[in-house]
Amino acid sequence: MKFSDGYWQLRAGLTRLRPAEVESVAAGERELTVYAPAKRIERRGDTLNQPMFTVTFSSPSRGVIGVRIAHHLGGLPARPSYRLNTDDGHPVKVDVGAAEARLTSGELSVVIALDGPWDVRFEQDGKPLTSSGERSIGLITDADGKHYLHEQLALGVGETIYGLGERFGAFVKNGQVVDSWNADGGTSSEQAYKNVPFYLSSKGYGVLVDSPARVSFEVGSEVTSRNQFSVEGQELGYYVFAGPTPKDVLRRYTALTGRPARVPAWSMGLWLSTSFTTDYTEETTSGFVAGMAERDLPLSVFHFDCFWMRQFHWCDLLWDPVAFPDPAGMVGRLKDRGLRVSLWINPYIAQRSVLFEEGRRLGYLVKRVDGSVWQWDLWQAGMAIVDFTNPDATAWYRSKLQALVDLGVDCFKTDFGERIPTDVVWYDGSDPERMHNYYAQLYNAAVFGLLEENRGEGEAVLFARSATAGGQQFPVHWGGDCESTFEAMAESLRGGLSLAASGFGYWSHDIGGFEGTPDPAIFKRWVPFGLLSSHSRLHGSSSYRVPWAFDEEAVDVLRKFTKLKLSLMPYLMNAAAEAHQDGVPMMRPMVLEFPDDPGAAYLDRQYMLGPDLLVAPVMSFDGDVSVYLPRGRWTSLLTGEVLAGPGWVRQTHAFDSLPMLVREGAVIPIGAVDDRPEYDWADGVELHWFEPGEGQTALVELPDADGGVAAVIELTLHDGQVESRVIAGVCERYTVKLSSTTSAAEKTT
Repeated sequence: MKFSDGYWQLRAGLTRLRPAEVESVAAGERELTVYAPAKRIERRGDTLNQPMFTVTFSSPSRGVIGVRIAHHLGGLPARPSYRLNTDDGHPVKVDVGAAEARLTSGELSVVIALDGPWDVRFEQDGKPLTSSGERSIGLITDADGKHYLHEQLALGVGETIYGLGERFGAFVKNGQVVDSWNADGGTSSEQAYKNVPFYLSSKGYGVLVDSPARVSFEVGSEVTSRNQFSVEGQELGYYVFAGPTPKDVLRRYTALTGRPARVPAWSMGLWLSTSFTTDYTEETTSGFVAGMAERDLPLSVFHFDCFWMRQFHWCDLLWDPVAFPDPAGMVGRLKDRGLRVSLWINPYIAQRSVLFEEGRRLGYLVKRVDGSVWQWDLWQAGMAIVDFTNPDATAWYRSKLQALVDLGVDCFKTDFGERIPTDVVWYDGSDPERMHNYYAQLYNAAVFGLLEENRGEGEAVLFARSATAGGQQFPVHWGGDCESTFEAMAESLRGGLSLAASGFGYWSHDIGGFEGTPDPAIFKRWVPFGLLSSHSRLHGSSSYRVPWAFDEEAVDVLRKFTKLKLSLMPYLMNAAAEAHQDGVPMMRPMVLEFPDDPGAAYLDRQYMLGPDLLVAPVMSFDGDVSVYLPRGRWTSLLTGEVLAGPGWVRQTHAFDSLPMLVREGAVIPIGAVDDRPEYDWADGVELHWFEPGEGQTALVELPDADGGVAAVIELTLHDGQVESRVIAGVCERYTVKLSSTTSAAEKTT
């Protein structure tokens, strides 16, 4: 939200108070409280009729410092709030001297000047990260008496900002105005389904604004040298996360807000959907499944979209008896083919649904202030919304899903959850403004928890659209409704990279785009991008996404990259384990992996898949693509061509190719199976070692099915030959292949 008229003046109708100086400091064992009046106190009379800011500094976990700015403290407790994994046992050091006060947590310190104007600095190991200066904090009052608090943290020369959720505009957020407010706006606007009030700085720190309500960010757009964030009300809280690298920031951030759950291996195989408004019955779906098998196209999950239920009945969670007269038998037949089954759901109850009257009678639907059920006709006629703040309503909704799980359904596409009204009363008294974004957290947690209880840890998975901070705990999330164009392909990738920079470990999108029918060339270009994402789904709106609907070459392209992905499962499961254990996403913006390379700062048409594979989707009809290579040698996994960085390379690729380059010195484990994602990833694995240096040693971890390590193999290059040995676990059959421009060797064990 903009408050200023230029740099010097406020906009008409606004007034502002700022902390003018530090009047006193109260030091506790683990926190500092600073009292800062809105004018300098020169005589006793100046304390009368004088507003004061109370600013508290604390540390919820090592390397993280929390700041709470307040004007009046008498408000009611804010609900809901983010659930944070705080640690009260880590060391915190508090020092108050004559000139400054300091709170230190790990490598991160906040330093408050006690003399002169307001001056707060954040430092890591003595290195300045950002600061709150004389004109940074402000309490704004508008003509209607509404209050807003803002903070402005300094932006350094050349500093770039990332994250703020899944945003489809420019990847670097500098110069943007971003309102953190979930909306169903597609991928072609400034709106976002997944708003996360967290940003990541190229200087090696991160900031989370501690509010699920609307947070307005002015990233160098209110004051060009500052990142402003503001909320309505009398209090504003935020956390600063230390680095020094962007990965370190994400590790600390996800430790506090929740790490991504471990996902099942089968979820990384190919998903095929009925699509949205297409006509489908069991005959249609079984024909699709048979068609995939006949064409040797490995399929892992079949998804039934909205019309598995009757029209106007969403969501009654009951199969359409005409289109699917034998759902139990159908699900069983799909299971016999080795497939998992996914169903579309949303948290809305149409008036015609049998659940509407039941939910109304039991008080499980969100209500208006007068006690009536909140309803509208947008999306479904007379629809209401399940009130997940009511534990009984949550249990009721989950019981309806349980019947589907008992039928054999493996996962749910938890669609919607963004258009949550604010003119309502929640069962637990939550603030409607704060519940608007937070609703997605309750919705996805309820469904994910049900699946985890039934399937076990590591076997639950969603295909979710809406989220807020902490939503990464309930994977997987997909990019929402995009057009079937190259431009939409690019904006979808920007959204995924921004979400990755916001702590989400896994991400997917609709291969070929959602709206309309893609040109065959667009579909074929989108396929490698889709299969080289953490999760891969064929889905559309009004047309099917089976590849033979486009042309036979599309079938070949899909086969090639589906099998390639399945053969990469040992590598991908290691990357997934890192997302689960450390919070480092599978699909990584280049700046996350190469923070010291200035050339990586603005890259948004390529990414790292795991630590060692660079992927640059082709977004043109003619196959032209430009890719930036950081320093070192890079080897095409598809052709073996070796390129050198740093610098840009321009190439032209056929439909069955794209830049897919392996980092110098990396070992890529290639599995022995390419027709399914679940197999013994260590048995018969090929370890491809790319461009190692003489005397270099590499350790390769091979994953097991339980999220652990099956074996660790040590590789050493000596006199151009590879020496290998298993140093932990068991791996009886493996092959080492050396890819090098200076030497060649192959070893089979």
